[in-house]
Amino acid sequence: MRVVHVIAGLGVGGAEHYLRRLVLSARDEGDTQHLVISLTTIGEVGAMLLEAGVAVEALGMRSILGLPVALWRLRCRLLALQPDVVQGWMYHGDLLGGLAARYSRQGRVVWGVRASELVAGVPRTTLLARWLCARVSSRVPDVIVCAAEAGRRVHIARGYDASKMRVIPNGFVVNDESLTSSGRVAVRDELGVGPQAQVVGIVGRFNPIKGIDDFVRAAGLLLLRFPDVRFLMVGKGLDPSNATLTRWVAESGVQSRIFLVGERSDVPQCLAAMDVFVLSSRAEGFPNVVGEAMAVGVPCVVTDVGDAAVLVAHTGRVVPANDAAALAEGVASLLALSPTERSTLGSQARARIQAEYSLPDSCARYTSLYAEVCNERMVTP
Repeated sequence: MRVVHVIAGLGVGGAEHYLRRLVLSARDEGDTQHLVISLTTIGEVGAMLLEAGVAVEALGMRSILGLPVALWRLRCRLLALQPDVVQGWMYHGDLLGGLAARYSRQGRVVWGVRASELVAGVPRTTLLARWLCARVSSRVPDVIVCAAEAGRRVHIARGYDASKMRVIPNGFVVNDESLTSSGRVAVRDELGVGPQAQVVGIVGRFNPIKGIDDFVRAAGLLLLRFPDVRFLMVGKGLDPSNATLTRWVAESGVQSRIFLVGERSDVPQCLAAMDVFVLSSRAEGFPNVVGEAMAVGVPCVVTDVGDAAVLVAHTGRVVPANDAAALAEGVASLLALSPTERSTLGSQARARIQAEYSLPDSCARYTSLYAEVCNERMVTP
């Protein structure tokens, strides 16, 4: 079976990294051939896929004006590749991948919806792509896969065909606990943080949707009650060169207690170095980073967005979005626990990921779906 994945770009992001993990896991577990097509450039994640031996192509689209050319090029590639399934990722990948597949009469079409509700500041092109997807959702895709139940509900309300929608949550790799422990020690040694210090952290990009400002304000409030706590911020734009971020840090009075380390290639180790992980987002679909933190045994405090509360369940704390004070209270409730109590919560989080959200299980569900839609094609007149 040949599956072609179509995505707008392969820069660093949750959907892009999950696509990478899914393709690599599926390749290792079965006989399905995967090829990834980026509408724009190869990007960092595309380079990782190429290095791992996965076929990746880029169509070079530079702006919305290039959509017709990208659609034509994509159609030509599908005619040459003759895929069994064309899997779209996010609105632009869904729309162009689906139209190109129907136009070329190549492959069954699976759409991938990663988001829940969109917040203010989203580009108009994204809003337009979602609107167009809703309009053609009853005719173009065979199946629409949502990463979160919240995303399914929101998109049905936005006009997506409810009869075609399914939910397949993301899956995560649960590494051996010895690897987690060694990663925790290595990152803490690098930062100069002792084994007894409490570290509260966040992983994400500098973007209004991620609520970074709320995290920094919450850090200032926490420092008043826990003067020895340390804060670790990991992700694109979360570094000392970000003038806006450093101004927020100064205004909150946490300059001497915060580490701004920017993008890292050792995110699981950075997560393991934390005692509490925080998701401060204002909107999410299915927050991958929460599952990654839980997989290394770190209890989480999350805002009530997307399926974050469903994912965390009884293993952490859920607070309202856009509320730095509530975020601080949620973190404080975990910092006030004994190390043994926090460790128990972390172990429960890890066990929940292993039992309910493992990567092999998620991969198997996608593979089963691809086989199902292909079999439907074979028996349909």
